Amino acid sequence: MTSPIVRRNSNQSGQSKEPERASSMLLASRRFAAWAAEITLVVASGLIPFGIGVYVNSRSDLNRVPLNPVLVVTERAIARPLALPVSYGIRNVAWPTNILWTIALLAPVTLSWWQLYLLAKTGRTIPKRWFKVRVVNEQGKPPGLGAVVIREGVGRWTVPISIAYLLWRYSFAFPNLGLFTFLSLLMIVGEGIGLPSRPGRRALHDQLAGTHTIDATRPLPSSLLANNRQAQSADGNNEAEGQEELAAAETTQSPNLWRRIQQNPNLTLFGVGLTSMTAVLATLIGTQVYIQIQQSQRATKQINSQQFLELVKQLTPNSGATNEQRQSAILAMGGLNDPQSIKFLADLLVSETNPSLLDTIQQSLTSVGPQAIPELKNKNQFLVSELESVGSAATKERELRQGRLQRNQRTINKILSVYSGKMEGVDLSSTQLGQSGTPGSSFFNLVVDNLDLSGVKFKSANLNQASFKGSRFRGTGEDGRWDTYDDVIADLSQAQLQQANLTDANLSRVLMNRIDLSRATLNRANLSNARLYDAKLNSTQLVGADLRNAVLERASLTGADLGDAKLNEANLYAARLGRVTAIGTQLSFANLTNTDWQGADLSGAYLDRANLSNANLSATRLAGAVLRSAQMENVNLQNADLSLADLRGANVAGADFKGAILAPSKEDPADQFVKTPDLGSVSAVVQGVDFSQAKNLDSKQLAYICTQGGIHPRCP
Repeated sequence: MTSPIVRRNSNQSGQSKEPERASSMLLASRRFAAWAAEITLVVASGLIPFGIGVYVNSRSDLNRVPLNPVLVVTERAIARPLALPVSYGIRNVAWPTNILWTIALLAPVTLSWWQLYLLAKTGRTIPKRWFKVRVVNEQGKPPGLGAVVIREGVGRWTVPISIAYLLWRYSFAFPNLGLFTFLSLLMIVGEGIGLPSRPGRRALHDQLAGTHTIDATRPLPSSLLANNRQAQSADGNNEAEGQEELAAAETTQSPNLWRRIQQNPNLTLFGVGLTSMTAVLATLIGTQVYIQIQQSQRATKQINSQQFLELVKQLTPNSGATNEQRQSAILAMGGLNDPQSIKFLADLLVSETNPSLLDTIQQSLTSVGPQAIPELKNKNQFLVSELESVGSAATKERELRQGRLQRNQRTINKILSVYSGKMEGVDLSSTQLGQSGTPGSSFFNLVVDNLDLSGVKFKSANLNQASFKGSRFRGTGEDGRWDTYDDVIADLSQAQLQQANLTDANLSRVLMNRIDLSRATLNRANLSNARLYDAKLNSTQLVGADLRNAVLERASLTGADLGDAKLNEANLYAARLGRVTAIGTQLSFANLTNTDWQGADLSGAYLDRANLSNANLSATRLAGAVLRSAQMENVNLQNADLSLADLRGANVAGADFKGAILAPSKEDPADQFVKTPDLGSVSAVVQGVDFSQAKNLDSKQLAYICTQGGIHPRCP
């Protein structure tokens, strides 16, 4: 009679496991769905205002304001660990963008803390309510804020992302941010792989916080129900019993350190004595080492001072030393590499008149290296102020001071040339190393071709007519990788570089706000991501230059040559580009709002998807230009030549076409050299373009638009 009972019980237990497994799998899928919904809400709360801010910033012509300092600090704090390129300065954005991006920063943080609060107090976030999932502690109650912080902050995010970051940072994947994102997602999913595929199994974050994720539609599991009953019975005991239990618990759980100290006083005294003696001995040794170092430094300074005084005596005019002895003394003084010796040599460079000794002084200062730059810079500024005080009249006194300044400039030039790539942090701000432009000024020209000048500060320096052909103004930094946070980048903001030669120079990401590059040559130069806010580039040669993603807001490029230059996604908001030559220039996706191109030549330029809202393109040549899907609201196209231009998909609402040429003129049969394409092959340049809101269209233009597939209410 027992065997049938056993079979029936085993069948029932086997049948009961299948619903449990199905329920567990259903709960796992609902947990994952709730987690995905939580992440989606947080991410969307930031991405939506950020995206709107980007749109407003690229399309709006509202007033520009500096980026919110909170956003700047946050951006730079995130950039360092993620090896993102450094962003110098504070860029200007449209004022609604500033507000929207601040919301994009604060909204995810606020929403995350709100969800954590709900989870702590009720055991459910909003998505968990949707998917009938609940988080409880061992007693079946809401977990509380402390457990939630451990569960979400430590277990779910900090641990997996930290592992992913270490794997990414010290592997071949660094600094590829996409691979880091993939590793992070992989680790987060891996951490949650403990989703209960069978009853009782918990993920790592639940184990760390002592929580359980359960089905809110079902009663508490038996284990949690038992713990809940025990907790309730414990709460019902009287206060005396509770105090006795607390005391007993403290007795059983308290450490036995004090008891062991009482039982072994000799061992305790020995440990205390050994620790005290070790501390005293370490203090004595450290003090003695410090005293010896200080004594050694004082002795070295004293020896250097004595040597310095002896060398100064040899260099006095009435010392009686020979020319060779004076040269040896100058070289020895440079070897001291002492601040007072460097200052003396810098002063001697100005006062000495013997040509052979001057060469020796320059050699000695060059051997000192970048440490001599601060003193030479101070002397340079002093000599410039002296020269200005003399006036512009050609006198012997002026010629004498010009010669002194030129010697100083040549010495700086030599140091820059010899120590290429080792000049990080060298400050040459407000130093005159070029032509001043005034009559009778210094005729020195700085020549530092094919050198590594990364990290040098040339802020407000005079570098007019200098030659930087093939030089590099940025380096990779300690990690040896480009476009990471530790890139070593020069500062050329407000510098004077008129008529300078920067052909093939690497100026990528360099800060050049308000720089004067008028009539300079930057052919084939790399200016990608450079900051040229309010810069002067009048009549500058930029043929084949790379200006992708460069910031040229309010810059002046009047008369510049941009032939074949790359300005994809560049920001030229309110830039002045009158009479610019931009034949074949790539301006795809560029921000050209409020720009002035009057009289420019944009033949064959690529302006697809560029933002030309409110731009002035009057009297410009746009023959053969690609304007597909460009934003051209309220653009001024008066007397512009748009023959053979591709306007498909462009938004020309409010554009002024008064006198604009839409159709190419017929070819002169007598002209055997100039050939125009067959009109039939370009008949779709305005096909599908809506001209219904365009301004000042004449009958000839309308006829061309209607016959070529354009849209206008007056078309038949």
